[in-house]
Amino acid sequence: MTTDPRRLVPRTDALLAEPRVAAAADRLGRDLVKAVVQDVQQRVRTGDLPPDDAADAVLAALPGTASSLHRVLNATGVLVHTNLGRAPWSTAAVEAVVAASGTTDVELDLGTGRRGPRGEGAIGALLAAVPAAEAAIVVNNCAAALALVATALGGELVVARGELVEIGDGFRIPDLLESTGARLREVGTTNRVTVDDYTAAVGPQTGAVMKIHPSNFVVRGFTRSVEVAELAAAVDVPVVADVGSGLLRPHPALPDEPDLQTTLADGADLVLCSGDKLLGGPQAGLVLGRADLVQRLRRHPLYRALRVDKTTLAALEATLRGPQPPVQRMLAVDVSELRTRAEAVVAALGGDALVVEAGARVGGGGAPEFELPSVAVSLPASLAEPLRHGSPPVVGYTAEGRTLLDLRSLDPADDEALVAAVLACR
Repeated sequence: MTTDPRRLVPRTDALLAEPRVAAAADRLGRDLVKAVVQDVQQRVRTGDLPPDDAADAVLAALPGTASSLHRVLNATGVLVHTNLGRAPWSTAAVEAVVAASGTTDVELDLGTGRRGPRGEGAIGALLAAVPAAEAAIVVNNCAAALALVATALGGELVVARGELVEIGDGFRIPDLLESTGARLREVGTTNRVTVDDYTAAVGPQTGAVMKIHPSNFVVRGFTRSVEVAELAAAVDVPVVADVGSGLLRPHPALPDEPDLQTTLADGADLVLCSGDKLLGGPQAGLVLGRADLVQRLRRHPLYRALRVDKTTLAALEATLRGPQPPVQRMLAVDVSELRTRAEAVVAALGGDALVVEAGARVGGGGAPEFELPSVAVSLPASLAEPLRHGSPPVVGYTAEGRTLLDLRSLDPADDEALVAAVLACR
C-alpha cells in the first residue's frame, strides 16, 4: 500500500514551533516565515524534499532581514552607483542610525526638558565642514532642495539654457522648477551664455539667478559659461548654485568638480547639493549659505513636507564628524594597493581568473568624463549572471567577452566574500 505523500508533509504549526524557526519568526516576522514554510511544504508534497529536511530547508530559504533589499557587492567600478544605493555609509554612520532608531532627543533639549531645535548636531557639523556658510538646512534630496528654493524665493528664475538639464529617469530641471509655480527666464544659447545675458534678464520680478552644474554631461568646443564669482558681482539678486555631487572642498582627484566651500566663497548666496554622492552619506538635499535666505526656506510651509527624519540626521552628522567615508577612501586608494588586492583574489580563485587594468568612474552624475585608474579581476563572461544571483549578489560588468570585477568600488573587507561568491558560481 502506497502512503499518500501529503501525509508526510510536516504540519505548519509544527514547523513554526520548531525552536530555530520560531526564533527566526521572532526576528523576521511570523507572516514572512510562514510564507517560506508553505513553500517548503510544497516541495515536500511534490517529492522534491525529504520531510525530515523541511525545517533545515526553511532556515536556508529565509532572508537575512525582513526587507526585500539585498546586500550587494559593488564591483562595477562606479563608486557612487545610483542603482546600488549610491554612497556606502561609514561604520560611524551605520552605528549612529542604529542608536537613533529608538527614541532620541531629536527635538528635545535634555538640559531644560523643553523642545529643542531639530537636527542641531547635523547642522553644526555641516557649518563646521563648510566655513563659508552662515546657515544650513537639510531636506530629503537635492531635487527637493531645488523645489524648496524655487518656491520660497518665488517670482522669475533666470537660468542659462545650457543648464536646463535632465537629471535621470526622465526628470528634467525645467519641469521641476515650473512645477513650483516659478517662471523661468532662459538666457543665452545651448552652448554659450555671457554675463550680459544674465544682467539683461534680471528685473523687478526676478527671485533668483540659478547656476545648475550640468553634472552628468560635458559640452565641448565653441562654449562659454559664466562663473559664480563673475555672476555674483554683476547682479543684485540672490545667486543660487546647484553643485550636485556634494563635494565639500576641492579634491585633488577631481580638479574640475565644483565644491561647496569654493562656490560660497566665490559669492553664491545659496549652494545646493546631494548628501549621498561624494559627501558619502545618506540621501539628503543640503542647502547652505546666507542666514536670512536659509531662514526664509526654513519658515516656508513646504519645508515641513520635505524635512528629513532622525536617522538621516544621525547618519549625516556621523558622516561629517566621523572617519573618512568609503567613497573618499575609494577616490584616494592607490592603484598599487588595488593591484595587490586583485592578485590575492586571483591567487585564491586560480583557473581562468586574471588581473587586468581597468578604468573606474565617480558615478551619480559626478565628473562624467573623468576616469580613475583601477584594477579588476577578469573572469569568463558566463559568470556575470550567476554572480548576480549569488549570496551575496556580486555586480560587475562585461567587456571584450569577459566579466570584470573592479576593486576600486569594493570595500577591501569584502574581498573574501567576493572570492567565496565566485567559487560558489563555478
